[in-house]
Amino acid sequence: LETGFFYVVNHGISEEFMAQVFEQSRKFFTLPLEEKMKVYQDENFRGYTPIFDEKLDPAKQRLGDAKEGYYIGREVSGSDPRAKDPLQGPNQWPSPDTLPEWKQTMKMYFDQAEKLSRKLIKLIARALELEESFFDKPGMFDHPMAVVRLLHYPAQASNPEEGLFGAGAHSDYGMLTLLASDGVPGLQICKEKDAKEQVWTNVQPLRGAFVVNLGDMLERWTNNLFRSTLHRVLNYGVECHSIAFFMEPNFDCIVECIPTCCSELNPPKLPPVKSGDHLLGRYKVTHKDYEAVAK
Repeated sequence: LETGFFYVVNHGISEEFMAQVFEQSRKFFTLPLEEKMKVYQDENFRGYTPIFDEKLDPAKQRLGDAKEGYYIGREVSGSDPRAKDPLQGPNQWPSPDTLPEWKQTMKMYFDQAEKLSRKLIKLIARALELEESFFDKPGMFDHPMAVVRLLHYPAQASNPEEGLFGAGAHSDYGMLTLLASDGVPGLQICKEKDAKEQVWTNVQPLRGAFVVNLGDMLERWTNNLFRSTLHRVLNYGVECHSIAFFMEPNFDCIVECIPTCCSELNPPKLPPVKSGDHLLGRYKVTHKDYEAVAK
């Protein structure tokens, strides 16, 4: 409740498998830029994003984030009715001639990370004195906008005073995020995001654990009881890799204060919002090519 961040261990995803996922991620990012740009992110935000493409804290960043990434979402075929919605559709994959094990490895990781996320969501429901199945209702997470994002931070030192960051300060957009890292420090959190003088605390990597942070939609659902905490990444001149899994509700899910988190004396602090609208609004602010990609 205090930080909106915690570690999860004994989660069932083996260190051996995670090593394979990181190996495949590194193989992609070591490809020539020309090869990576063949799978540049499409209108549904699937695929590769180059360095400085994203600017998570526009007010304080001189350049974009000093990282490159790769979005992998839930596979939605072109014939599926949901394919007409923004952020839905088929994934882009590197050529199997170049990376023969890549697609299979990433699909396996997507499935395992989603399974773990669903377990955590049930625990969150119990913590809120709800039925364990509360978030299993139709229209909430039966077709989630879940996303794996591979991230590579080149050895480019950050300098907050000059507006240079590995990733600018932001809160995550959805329900929750699982973050795996290669053990290189750099993640920082700010417990009081509205404070005039922000205080940043390092989050140390823990071998074999995921760092879990709670997102904007859970904060809205819980009337700010569970916090969506501001965080950023500083690079200390050392190359690093991380892998995030974002668990987001269905595109059309209406996110509003749940009954156990409000009362006459504690009314809802935020209005209801459609999940997809919230995500699109955040993407529009942070991705420099959003308008061009979305057309």
